[in-house]
Amino acid sequence: MAHTPAHTLRRDAVRNRDELLACAQREIARDPRASLATIAQAAGLTRRALYGHFSDRDALVRAVIERGAERFNAIANGIAAAEPLDELTELTTRLWHEASLVHASAAIALEERYLSLTAASLAPLRARLAAIVEDGQRTGQIRGDISAATLTRLIEETARTLIVRWDQQDAEVTAQLPVRAVLSIAGLSWQDVEARLASTSTSAATKGASGAR
Repeated sequence: MAHTPAHTLRRDAVRNRDELLACAQREIARDPRASLATIAQAAGLTRRALYGHFSDRDALVRAVIERGAERFNAIANGIAAAEPLDELTELTTRLWHEASLVHASAAIALEERYLSLTAASLAPLRARLAAIVEDGQRTGQIRGDISAATLTRLIEETARTLIVRWDQQDAEVTAQLPVRAVLSIAGLSWQDVEARLASTSTSAATKGASGAR
């Protein structure tokens, strides 16, 4: 079926909006105070054209948050089914890597004024985390002295604190720190956490060597 001009305009508008959001995400990740003028210029648009998509900067930021949440939810959905602690380790590692790439916009998403939107947008991710915690408690891998709902909330708040308060100059904040924190909250001793991380690193190195052959 041939596309009518109206269909073409709608398709172009969606593409332009997606490109604008991608550009806004990059600019905000680089400078969380990036203005609409800066974002419009980076996207090759006039401010008037930008206002054709978003009424103000807050509306644009909210759309950027929702777009970013889609990526985090996709990561959660892509975690391979395994033992609960393995799933929790992989989920934390991959989410932290993604957050570190867009740290500024991720931190904005976790500010109080956007927290309700972020929580709603990340519903699939939060559901996956809750399921991992429940499975872990059922199998005895994750501490059972705290309710699953409370433990899930503690993990979420720990991740939020790490992202919001992360100083990019702090060399200690690597991918392993969030995993250490989350696994410790899940009930593992620091020795067990270190053993798990060492085992994971060895396994990853072995897979990498096998793939290089």
